[in-house]
Amino acid sequence: QVQLVESGGGLVQAGGSLRLSCAASGRTFNVYTMGWYRQAPGKEREFVAQINRSGGSTVYADSVKGRFTISRDNAKNTVYLQMNSLKPEDTAIYYCNVVLFGGSSYWGQGTQVTVSS
Repeated sequence: QVQLVESGGGLVQAGGSLRLSCAASGRTFNVYTMGWYRQAPGKEREFVAQINRSGGSTVYADSVKGRFTISRDNAKNTVYLQMNSLKPEDTAIYYCNVVLFGGSSYWGQGTQVTVSS
């Protein structure tokens, strides 16, 4: 089992920045990828960004490329999402996701990000 605790969400004006954090505990030795997804009201959950175990490989949704940066600190078992140049359409609940070697997937409780125009 892996437990995830997210933080860093909030209200920000368009063009502003926020940094999300997700701290993992439990079977963290077995964590493969860490990532972020988001779900806006009335929409399905969508992929935002993902980073592999070493941090050497990252993947981003086209909608956030060049604005968001994902990183991880394996010593702290934490993944971060630096969000710059935020837009109103980035408003959503952001969820942390962890995938273990073997394929098990875990989700955080979500943190609200609201971008005002």
